[in-house]
Amino acid sequence: MKTPFKYILPGILILIAAVCVVPTEAQLPYRKKTKAERFIPTAPARPEGPAKLFYIEGITAPVVPNGSARPAKAGFDNLTNGFAPQGPPFSTIDESNVIPDRSFNDGRFVFEEVETLEEGLGPTYNAQSCRECHQNIVTGGASQIMEHRTGHTDDTGKFFESLGGSLIQSRATYPDIVEHVSDGDETRTFRLSTNTLGGGYVECVSDSTLLAIRDAQPLDMQGLAPEVPVLEGDGSAGVGRFGWKSQHRSLLSFASDAYLNEMGITSSLFPDENTSNGVFVGFGTQYDPVPDPEDFIDVAGFVFFMRSTKVPPRGPITTAVRNGEKKFNQIGCGVCHVASMTTASEGTVINGGAFTVPTALADRIIAPFSDFLLHDIGTGDGIPIQPTPQYADTANKIRTAPLWGVRTRNRLMHDGLSFTYLDAITRHAGQATTVTATFNSLSDADKNNIYAFLGSL
Repeated sequence: MKTPFKYILPGILILIAAVCVVPTEAQLPYRKKTKAERFIPTAPARPEGPAKLFYIEGITAPVVPNGSARPAKAGFDNLTNGFAPQGPPFSTIDESNVIPDRSFNDGRFVFEEVETLEEGLGPTYNAQSCRECHQNIVTGGASQIMEHRTGHTDDTGKFFESLGGSLIQSRATYPDIVEHVSDGDETRTFRLSTNTLGGGYVECVSDSTLLAIRDAQPLDMQGLAPEVPVLEGDGSAGVGRFGWKSQHRSLLSFASDAYLNEMGITSSLFPDENTSNGVFVGFGTQYDPVPDPEDFIDVAGFVFFMRSTKVPPRGPITTAVRNGEKKFNQIGCGVCHVASMTTASEGTVINGGAFTVPTALADRIIAPFSDFLLHDIGTGDGIPIQPTPQYADTANKIRTAPLWGVRTRNRLMHDGLSFTYLDAITRHAGQATTVTATFNSLSDADKNNIYAFLGSL
């Protein structure tokens, strides 16, 4: 979307001011950072307050609402969770009057809007709007859309990206630059689009809480909490949680990454255009008419929208569902698929100093049925967060899939190649081997109750 200049100008002035306060010795000599360098934090994660309550069967007590902690708002209703005002009626918003970070409805408009070549789409891309990958029941949900990643792994286990990076964009604005998989790139996988509903609450779970969850897990099932950069922050790391590799800690970093890698639109955090199988096709070539960065404010609207979404609601809670949930936790599934956790308190500074937890998202109990950590359950795709030494251990690990909203999916696991709850459960190996064996020993009645429970999420 071509944002009206009056909304772009303040952002430009802020960028100019930021440049002006950088010491001269820090500005010169200039050298553009590589993608890998941008993903190397310059300082450890900063404290984000005390760990909040979470529930793992047999390890901690159930989290119950009290005077300070309340359940997160839930619903498939296109209504705000309170972080942003609802805004003008959605049907009245168009390109001439939208203000991306004004309201939930404005943010939803830009999240749904179809991008064009003139607005920066491509040259290589996977989708024309955020909604294309994140819409099921309502905008922001998951979908069947999958991205394609490839590379090759040498005899020592070291991964090398394909010529243009591990992501193979499936579409292009010109036929001669559509990307293709190289014969030598035999490490190949799909990754299913993730749910973004409730993302604001997930962002406001403190690093301290995720680390406390990790530390409470039995050693043989303990997850990895990757320290990743917060691209808009002060350079310090954060505990990742967004994406199948938990490669981002903040929604702004996550959205900016997707804007470039899924739609081909550059922004201040991802200013460099993608290639086509390693060949430059950006501004200055016949394929890209728009100077970089191509976006000033839409990505802020995406974030504003995601922070304002409600969590996926539960379905009917029957006796079978209750019995299934109890058995699910008893056999150990809840060690990684953590039933509930609490967001940080109001005023807690997160995201490397770039965001402060607001009232609407503070002290909220969420039930994602995930720890947002990485585990080796035998389904890893061999592709790390980045092909650098500090992330080598992430290659065969995958984020615990949040199960909220799973009843709206008919393709399961990170690659979408499991089609039933039984398929997905029995595919778990590695750190989940013992739990899977216990599940296999259950009676048909217990298994059916677990399926009923999953079908309620």
